Amino acid sequence: MTITAERPVQTIDRGAEFLERARAAAKVIETEANSIEEAATITRPVYEALADAGLFWILVPQEYGGAGLDIVSAFKVIQEISRADGSTGWAFMANSCSTGVAVGFMGETGAREIFDGPNPGITAGMVVPTGSATRVEGGFNVTGRFQFASGSAHASWIGVGFVVHDEAGNPIVDEAGTPDCRIGFVPRSEVEFLGNWNVMGMVGTGSYDYKVENCFVPDRHAMETFSTTPVRPEPVYQLGLLGIGVGGHAPVALGLAERALQEIAGIVEKKVRPGYPTVVGDSDLFRHDFARHEALYRAARAYVYEVYGDAEATAAAGDTITDEQRARMRQAATWAQEVAGDVVMFAHRWAGSATVRTPSALGRLVRDAAVATQHALVDRMTLVEAAAAIAPSYTRS
Repeated sequence: MTITAERPVQTIDRGAEFLERARAAAKVIETEANSIEEAATITRPVYEALADAGLFWILVPQEYGGAGLDIVSAFKVIQEISRADGSTGWAFMANSCSTGVAVGFMGETGAREIFDGPNPGITAGMVVPTGSATRVEGGFNVTGRFQFASGSAHASWIGVGFVVHDEAGNPIVDEAGTPDCRIGFVPRSEVEFLGNWNVMGMVGTGSYDYKVENCFVPDRHAMETFSTTPVRPEPVYQLGLLGIGVGGHAPVALGLAERALQEIAGIVEKKVRPGYPTVVGDSDLFRHDFARHEALYRAARAYVYEVYGDAEATAAAGDTITDEQRARMRQAATWAQEVAGDVVMFAHRWAGSATVRTPSALGRLVRDAAVATQHALVDRMTLVEAAAAIAPSYTRS
């Protein structure tokens, strides 16, 4: 089946429109969740539900046929998909956020080739510069082995991060000693996938290893890894590669936490355990625990959407996003993971055998949350780094 993304029709609230599309897709995802885990990637019905609804392109501008959503609206879509299934949400986040980064920072010629057509591209893959390349006429000759290509099984363009070397094999550096690092996107037909995705959680993300050898990447399909200057005028791209790419992990975490609360609320309505006079859900101890963790989830959700919305609003006003705002985005993305881990484990402790049996939604959540918190970009050290820019705001008169 050839998927042709419908060019969105202008509406009063595009965010609400695409969130409704996500909710419709979520119904398909929930029915396919067990099959997704068995296949280690999203299934064809789920891919078609996401593609037919135009969801992969939520961060692609309307000019190219995408949804052109603001960051908070895009994150709400990611949260809903993640609530339906963690693996699907993670893979979808990788696709939609890397697509947003590509279209926002790649030159117009290359971006139009990939995204502005009857079959718009879906991107995936490792953009960290672990590959190596040499400059050739019109582009780069890239070789490298990469990991964690989440969402790559249905992606049409695969990202390859690389450092540019000279003919002697030495990294090319600027006056400050910074290596010349680039991100390129190549057709999936030029990539060799190596598998190697046998994990405890986020099983259905299809985060395969892959490699390229002497692969030509034209200049028009490449961009600077650490660029802070987008090529598009939309304020969302001012959030930068980290703001979009790392930030996308936050709504995945929120989706996991939301689903955990839904699952446990349903389980304890009927669950009976020794020592409880009626069902577990009637106990004061459970209700106290539930109220605390539900508040944690809602606080994390509010903070994530507040700081990302504020940063984009700053850019929309024509002002520069401050170091503190960027630090708060990193802080929120990491903190949301910690909250999700706490909420999921709360649900796990109260669920009893409902978690340990497979397949089960809550069992997947426990394993997915355990993996999500291990991602390098949401390591606790990011909180240490963020504090350096946040703490001074409390000492100003």
